[in-house]
Amino acid sequence: MGRSRRSYARLLLLGFLLLRFSWCLAVADDGGGAEEGGGIFPVVVSTWPFREAVRAAWEVVSASGGAGCSAVDAVVAGCSACEVLRCDGTVGPGGSPDENGETTLDALIMDGTTMEIGAVAAMRYVKDGIRAAKLVMDHTEHTLLVGEKATSFAISMGLAGPADLSSPESIGKWTIWRQNHCQPNFWKNVVPAGSCGPYNAIDVPSGESKASAKRVLERTQGDICQGLFEPNNLLEPMNSRLKIVNRHNHDTISMAVIDKMGRIAAGTSTNGATFKIPGRVGDGPIPGSSAYADDEVVESMRRGMEPRDAAMDAILRIARKYPDFVGAVFAINKKGVHAGACHGWTFQYSVRNSSMQDVEVITVSP
Repeated sequence: MGRSRRSYARLLLLGFLLLRFSWCLAVADDGGGAEEGGGIFPVVVSTWPFREAVRAAWEVVSASGGAGCSAVDAVVAGCSACEVLRCDGTVGPGGSPDENGETTLDALIMDGTTMEIGAVAAMRYVKDGIRAAKLVMDHTEHTLLVGEKATSFAISMGLAGPADLSSPESIGKWTIWRQNHCQPNFWKNVVPAGSCGPYNAIDVPSGESKASAKRVLERTQGDICQGLFEPNNLLEPMNSRLKIVNRHNHDTISMAVIDKMGRIAAGTSTNGATFKIPGRVGDGPIPGSSAYADDEVVESMRRGMEPRDAAMDAILRIARKYPDFVGAVFAINKKGVHAGACHGWTFQYSVRNSSMQDVEVITVSP
């Protein structure tokens, strides 16, 4: 990627994706337009009404004296605050247990000036996801470390651990789920279909119909399969995913900051999907999937699109290939103008800049 520093072209596009779709645009809580704006640097933008996280980032990036702290430091502060607060139960330790009842963390940080990236995924026993990601960026030539090796790296670099990332709430949620025969979950085309694992694959040729899967189940499990093809069962994965996926059990903080010098950084932190299959990694720690920062350009805005149009264009591209997708994107340009677009749900993001007295929440509505 090029590293030229054209000051007129500092742009950033940051978004997060989940699963499903109904067009919507960003509007202010007071009924304002789809595009909000303008501003004097610094500026902090975050997914969801995570006000305390934005305030933490703002305190760092707006510090008095000189250029203040960097955008990268502010993103780390904001995401760290959300980890400590366990925002929505989907960020930091103590939430989103996997099938085994364990909480693991994913996080990413990107410096839009140097284009450096650090990330961790499926990290166990360390509570500081975003700080571990920054250590990867600052002290390795790698982009992403995963699993127990990410844990070992983080602890070797001075982060506290090993620590139990579970909480009474996460263990209680997992216990109830087990008592409900591990339903709903993220498996499909497996047996046993109506209870906890271990699971075995159903041998259904690629492209075969649901009827083929039903015949296999009838042959292998007899009466057990009765009712499995009704709505909301395991072999209707999109329906069962709708039951298990929502903002409060499958989400991320994604944050973008432009500092006083106009430098851009972006970051994410999440504990992933509740009851995920152990080892699953979502979009959170993947550069360009959950977050991307570039002092120079991001594609659609480079071509002259305003943030609102760039955000809608990104959503439409996904919709063409995945018509059942649910997700949202927000974008911010070099002037601090920000906007969002979404499909399938009402989305909110939070903003603070030097013209505001406090954090403001923008609603992206159908």
